[in-house]
Amino acid sequence: MTSFALIIQHKTQPGRRDEVRKVWERHMAPAVSANPGHTAYFYCFDNADPDAIYAFQQYASAEASQAFLETESYAEYLKEVEPLLSGPPQVTALTPVWSKGA
Repeated sequence: MTSFALIIQHKTQPGRRDEVRKVWERHMAPAVSANPGHTAYFYCFDNADPDAIYAFQQYASAEASQAFLETESYAEYLKEVEPLLSGPPQVTALTPVWSKGA
């Protein structure tokens, strides 16, 4: 099975990054932790841009990624977070070819 990864960049409304993080922690942290399809996940603040958030997500497969998008937790997260963002995220799909750890 080939793993699948995403890098997602979110731009928040000015000064709203901490609010977005709270929404992410409420909905996504428990959902990701409980999801066996996620094999790695990093939620990161951009050090150079106070309104940017990056997420690196590694899944067991592209299908696992799509299945996660259909969960109730993800739908609730979107409903609450979208008003805090400046627009849709920039998403880059990747095929991991080497990693250290896990």
